Parts: sequence; C-alpha cells; structure tokens
Amino acid sequence: MSAIKPSAVVEKKFLLPFILVTSLFALWGFANDVTNPLVAVFKDVFVIDNAQSTWVQMAFYGGYATMALPAAIFIRKFSYKSGIIVGLILYAVGALLSIPAASGANFNLFIIALYILTFGLAFLETTANPYILSMGSAETSTRRLNLAQAFNPIGSLTGMFIAGTVILSTIEVEDFKNDVNGFRAELSPASEQMQKHEILPFLKAKERERVNDANVKTYVMNLGPDAQDVGSTALVDFKEGKIPSFQGKTHTELQKHDLKIVSMPYMIIGFIVIGVMVIFIITKMPDTSPKGDLHDLHFGRTVGRLLGNPRYVGGVVAQTFYVGAQIMCWTFIIQYAENELGIDKATAQNHNILAMVIFLCSRFICTFFLKYVSPGRLLFVLSIAGIACTLGAIHLEGMQGLYSLIAVSACMSLMFPTIYGLALDGVGEDAKLGSAGLIFAIVGGAFMPRLQGQILDLDGFMGTSATRGSFYLPAICFVVIAGYGLLCWNRRKVAE
Repeated sequence: MSAIKPSAVVEKKFLLPFILVTSLFALWGFANDVTNPLVAVFKDVFVIDNAQSTWVQMAFYGGYATMALPAAIFIRKFSYKSGIIVGLILYAVGALLSIPAASGANFNLFIIALYILTFGLAFLETTANPYILSMGSAETSTRRLNLAQAFNPIGSLTGMFIAGTVILSTIEVEDFKNDVNGFRAELSPASEQMQKHEILPFLKAKERERVNDANVKTYVMNLGPDAQDVGSTALVDFKEGKIPSFQGKTHTELQKHDLKIVSMPYMIIGFIVIGVMVIFIITKMPDTSPKGDLHDLHFGRTVGRLLGNPRYVGGVVAQTFYVGAQIMCWTFIIQYAENELGIDKATAQNHNILAMVIFLCSRFICTFFLKYVSPGRLLFVLSIAGIACTLGAIHLEGMQGLYSLIAVSACMSLMFPTIYGLALDGVGEDAKLGSAGLIFAIVGGAFMPRLQGQILDLDGFMGTSATRGSFYLPAICFVVIAGYGLLCWNRRKVAE
C-alpha cells in the first residue's frame, strides 16, 4: 500500500491568490509601525503632554474595535474579495487625509485620518486571516496562516525604518528642545557665577558652540538656574511666540516642515494601496467565503455559544492584554531611551528596529518549538519570560534596562497567533464570528497606552521614575496572558 501524500501548504491553484492576500499582512504591518513613533513626535510638534499624544493610539486601535464586527458581517454577506477591496479603499482614504491634516497643522484631522485608516485595517485583518485558512485543506491551514503572518514583521520593519530615517531623524522641533536642554545643562554648573553677573564672557564662549540662536540663549538665561524641565517650558513658550525664532524659523514654520515629513510616508503608502486595490479588482480570486444574509448568521445563538466557551472568552481577554502590552512596549521604548538614557528619537527608533528583528527571528524559532511543545505551555513560558524582561526594564540601570525592554519582543513573537488559534480551537462554524471578537480585542492597544501615557506625565510611580514605573502595566498584561496559557496547557494535559 502506498503512503498517503501529505497536502501542500499552498496548492498550485491558490498560489497567486495566496501571494496577493499575503501582501496585505505586510501592508498593515507597515501602517502599525510607521504610526507608533508619532506618539513621541506629536508630543513635541503640537506641544501636548504624553496622555494627549496617545490619542494617536486611541484612534488607531479604536478603529479596529469599531469595525471588526461590521467587517465580519460584511464578508459573510458578500465575499472575502469584496471585504479586501473595501478595506483597501478605507486604508487609502485614511492615509491620504494626512495631506490636508499636515497642511493645516490640524492634530484632530490627523486623529480622524488614523481612525479611518484603521477601519480599513480591521477589514483587511478580519478578511485575510480566514481567507488564508480557507485556501486549501484544513490539515495545513495553521501552517499556511503562520507562513502568511511571517510577512507582517517585514512590513513592520519597513515602517520602523521609514519612521527612523525619514521622520525622526529630520524633524526640527526636537532639535530646538534638545538645544535648549543642552544649553541649560551647561549653564547649571556655572549658575552661581551667572547670578553674580559673570554672564557676558560665558555667552561669548557659547557663541562658538552648537546653540547659536541668541533669542534662545537669552530666554534660557532668564529662566534662572532653578527652572524645572526647561526643554518643555521653552517649547511651549516658543509656540506662543515668547521666543521669536530659532535658527531663523518661527514655531509655525518648524511645525509645517515637520508635519510635511510626517505626512509623506502616508501619502506614498496611500497611492501604493490604491495600486494594490486595482490589482485585486482585475484579478480573479477564488470564492471560498461563506455567503448568507444576516439571519443566516444565527447571531444570538452564535454569540451565546461563544460567550459560554471559557477558552474563547479567555482568549479574547488574553488577546486584549497582549495587544496592549505589545503597543506599550513598542510605543514607549522611545520615551524610555530619551528620558532614562538621554538618547535622541532617531537613535531610539534604531533600538525599536532591533526589537522587531528579534521579534521576527523569535517567531520562526518558537514556530519550530511548537512541533514539540503544546501551544498553551509555550504561551505560559513566553509570558513568564515577558514578565521577567519587563521587570528588568523597570529595575536595571543604564543600557541593561533598555536591553531588557528590547528582549520583551522575543517573548511576544508568537503570542498573537497562538492565542488566536487556542481561542478558536474547536468552535467550528462559530469561528467565522469568533474571529471578529479576536480582532476586536485589538482595542487593548487603544486604551492601555493612554493609561501608560498618564503615568509618564507623573513625577514618579511605584517608587521609581514615571517612565520606568509605567512599564508595570505591560508586566500585569503578561500575568493575565500567563494565566490563559496555563489554563489551555492544563486542559491539554487533561485531554491527553
């Protein structure tokens, strides 16, 4: 008797559609990680506090929560292809709205643009994941989805690289703040002499160094040696015109320059998305989606079964905390590097890129371990490691703390797809609606960074600096995820 030939991960007839749909994973990865640094950028450009700047994440991940269920219903009513096209339209509209937002220096319009953009991402994620699963046999569906998801970090890395090289390294408002802080730091040791009117020789010596704007020098001198957080104070006063100019430019001119740079990647990706949409429109895609009217969903009964399934409900909760932890660690790594180590934004973003490279490598390593370790057990071990690394970021000094924060990415690498798979394991046809709940769980990325931003605005937290103390939040998130991993691990052992 001949051995049964194993099913191909991607059958030949599905190869082109698989490649096209897989490209979407990179597109939303790019959007996620070109946006995260805007929390730090908008804080300086619009002169707002950390909590206000997290409206970027509130809008971005709130869009997922708003549109996840409507997207699931839409693809049930129509088709996967239709869901993808609608998602790409919304993605492009949101991206291109950044152009008038930058032109008018309108923070609120930026927030609306990101909100609409993530309507599109919610459609794409809710559609692409089950579409990939349906392109072939059920036996290879998980491997097929893992293969497609491997391209998500590639898009994320591209977004991080663009954010670091195009945005963070060329914005000018940060230069103003850094120069004021640098000048203030050099004034401090000589404060007594300055108070004794030995100021003129000091200023003449400073003329040969990097802070060259006389207005800034005069302003900092007038603040006096006891001023608190001179950089932030100067930035606010510069915006209000109390400092006439910096290197020959007003605050409005610097702001317009910086926002134009911010909008450029969104403008480019908007046109790329339109091109991808045209390709999908003219390409014949396999119709593997379930069809039916809203009544056919048996909405109430399906929701009832899902809510009565502890494994599914626990998965939604764990996914909410996971996304919150991921966004907090990746968003505020810049503030950690700036506030604790004095590293500029562009260099801090390089550390964020390193974290993503580690995330990508760890995903392949952990996927290999899944051959020998149950998903629940692996999730539990990764969560415990995540707690340890986060506590290291809080309590270790210098670069060791930053490296611990970077190492958290290795622990997070396989959490999203593992929780996704564990939550939907055994739910059958209810998975069509259940997947929407897991996409809705991305709302954790909207609210938890907001809370962390509020902590960052404090003078201190839990016996340490506000920046370090704020990372107790992702540590708590990993405790919740560890609990879910332990639940699924124990159930697997009982079943065995």
